[in-house]
Amino acid sequence: MRVLIVGSLGGQLTTATKIAMDRGAKVAHVDTIEQATAYLRAGRGADLLMVDVSLDVGALIAANEAERISATVVACGVDVRPDAAAGAIRAGAKEFIHLPPDPELIAAVLAAVSDDERPLIARDPSMVEVVQLAERVAASEASVLITGESGVGKEVMARHLHKKSKRASKPFVSVNCAAIPENLLESELFGHEKGAFTGAVARRIGKFEEADGGTLLLDEISEMDVRLQAKLLRALQEREIDRVGGSKPVKVNIRVIATSNRDLKQAVREGTFREDLLFRLNVVNLAVPPLRDRPEDALALAEHFLKKYAKANGVQHRPLSEPAKAQITARDWPGNVRELENAMHRAVLLGAGSEITPDAIRMPDGSPFSGGGTYVAQKAREAADEAINLVGKTVAEVEQDLILDTLDHCLGNRTHAANILGISIRTLRNKLKLYSEHGVTIPAPGESRAAG
Repeated sequence: MRVLIVGSLGGQLTTATKIAMDRGAKVAHVDTIEQATAYLRAGRGADLLMVDVSLDVGALIAANEAERISATVVACGVDVRPDAAAGAIRAGAKEFIHLPPDPELIAAVLAAVSDDERPLIARDPSMVEVVQLAERVAASEASVLITGESGVGKEVMARHLHKKSKRASKPFVSVNCAAIPENLLESELFGHEKGAFTGAVARRIGKFEEADGGTLLLDEISEMDVRLQAKLLRALQEREIDRVGGSKPVKVNIRVIATSNRDLKQAVREGTFREDLLFRLNVVNLAVPPLRDRPEDALALAEHFLKKYAKANGVQHRPLSEPAKAQITARDWPGNVRELENAMHRAVLLGAGSEITPDAIRMPDGSPFSGGGTYVAQKAREAADEAINLVGKTVAEVEQDLILDTLDHCLGNRTHAANILGISIRTLRNKLKLYSEHGVTIPAPGESRAAG
């Protein structure tokens, strides 16, 4: 966990630094928001910014966003007026911390932004086997490709690999290739020189250099444009990168881990992924099984999430009843661990009594999980019942209905929906853009059309 403190924090700098370091954080300090942006632009990296509320919090956040620098900001201050604290939140700060700081509050803020709160839980034999393979290769320098459905915990596995490697004390840097527009991904990965393009106001260190000495995770690498794949391949082969607009290569010392929820061999056959890059990345393949094949993990994870969200919501932990355990192990969990986590969070809020019963384990809209089979089987039955209604519709109309119904089921999660549909997220986004241009309502992330 990397913390950057910006400003004097009303004379509480030493106290705040000690509290953060006592909880395992690596702490750095700068005096001004300009220095903070320069620090991040130089690739030093930070997961959390603790910013003196007397500084221009909004300007710092805007400067970071302009250069696609992602870091959580909390404002801090001594004897701060409520309107000043509220102003910092409106400007984009995620939290306001009164100083002198409460150690437990600092710990809670650190936990909220720390990926260490997602432990690797492996009880089921199918998952234990994968973890054992991961730990055998962790100490090597081999590139690793982690595959599996959306939500199975590929990034958690990647972080576990890093922690078990010789690079554990160095940075772990993650890049979501599906979330960054194609025209910005090259600069995000390799950095750019001042003046390389409009808006490049200063040199920006990319993720390759930020991860120097450590591990770089290329998440959902299947969504990377083929043209950029060639530059990535060269970086992996030569261990050097070219900044956008740069005149000379820069040496880097990193280990690369990549993830994909798609079949990359099929992507190679389709011409959307380079075969030589696949060979370079796929020295070791860790295939994380879906949750439906890990019933013991489903129960262990469910108990973990119940404890986590009971603590977060200030309520007493309640264990799963035997019928609830049976319900969890019988369900297919198309959203895998991510869906299970959300279900357990709802169960903590909806449950009554001394145990979590099946009545508390519900869908996002509050309806009970179907007792008559999995989501896919349920949809198959519905499709059979309604097949006659398809007569007279075009293939495009049927496809649109299927895509939007799936997106509703996933509460607007594009990656999850694309995985269920068996298409790339880029294809899904293109189709949604087309539908939107024709006036069709598209569910926003976290929503469904019914909810909207």
